[in-house]
Amino acid sequence: MKIAFLTPEYPHSKTRNSGGIGTSILNLSKALSNLGHDISVLVYGQNKDDSFIEEGIHFYKIKNIKVKGLSLILTQKKVERLINSLYKSGKIDIVEAPDWTGFTAFINPKCPLVIRENGSDTYFCHLDNRKVKYKNKFLEKRALKKADGIIGVSAFTGNLTNELFSLNRPFTVIPNSVDVSLFEPNQNKSKKPTILYFGTLIRKKGLLEIPEIFNIVHKTNNEVELILVGKDSGDKTTGSSSTWKLMQPLFNKTALKKVHYLGAVNYSEIQDLIKEATICVFPTLAEALPVSWLEAMAMEKAIVASNIGWATEMIEDDKEGFLVHPTDHKKYAERVLELLEDTIKQKQFGKAAREKVKVQFSHDLVAERSVEFYKSVIYK
Repeated sequence: MKIAFLTPEYPHSKTRNSGGIGTSILNLSKALSNLGHDISVLVYGQNKDDSFIEEGIHFYKIKNIKVKGLSLILTQKKVERLINSLYKSGKIDIVEAPDWTGFTAFINPKCPLVIRENGSDTYFCHLDNRKVKYKNKFLEKRALKKADGIIGVSAFTGNLTNELFSLNRPFTVIPNSVDVSLFEPNQNKSKKPTILYFGTLIRKKGLLEIPEIFNIVHKTNNEVELILVGKDSGDKTTGSSSTWKLMQPLFNKTALKKVHYLGAVNYSEIQDLIKEATICVFPTLAEALPVSWLEAMAMEKAIVASNIGWATEMIEDDKEGFLVHPTDHKKYAERVLELLEDTIKQKQFGKAAREKVKVQFSHDLVAERSVEFYKSVIYK
């Protein structure tokens, strides 16, 4: 099968920075390629038009057209022409795109188009208690209504998306995935207790909850260090250009001395950072099915995560990790302290977490399920 992914991001040195959507496409595209399928990745929003092949995957960089008031529609039509050209020449059979901002709303491909719901802007604004732009909600709804098939990365995301857009579209749950052979557990040789968060520094991922939680942890255990890894982001609520700047005053002065912000790192370095951590924390308020959690789980790390919606589809509380609401700072800190002090529970959670990833979230399994879904859409 010849499968194309249309995306605004992909983690590659030639395609700029990437977040969770790009990482999930990377994992899936590699797994599909390993299964013998032909993969194309079409990345829009690039600095120039270009194409190249790497490890058997065809990449197409697409530069957006900039004309005041017409940029979006002209870029959509440019992408439409590329998709239809690739389809006509027999290079693709089907296209998958994310639901974010409804980019495919006015793209009319001659091949089937599938939307994978990793979380639309409407979805995240709802979870983050922010007002969504009318334009984005209109485009996202139109894109979902036009799609030939819908994949939800979690049942929570699929159901909430239907509710928010007043849709009743059937969807198939196929989660995000991780390469368990790449994220293998390694013995942590560091004796220093550390708490790791990795991901974008942004309000919706609970970054403004972390200082309050860590202050409580530090009061009991003043040796533990907090490591923050990821790209800094602006804050729409306050208008600040930096979430990290918003976080710093929230730490106690003594606790702040134990905090280390490393900024964004290369994707290849994440494994080493996870390996050296004692535990990982993900107090996110708005997600769909985060790849970062899967990466930590695959490396047998004990996790304290959010208990909202999607979380219970990934982790069973007190079995593969602890789930706590991010705003319950006291309870969240208590769970962190419990794991820091209980090395046996750390190992139990870690072993159970990796086993869950292997059985439910391995990129090979997810790739096979995706192919079956693509076939059902094409034959329908």
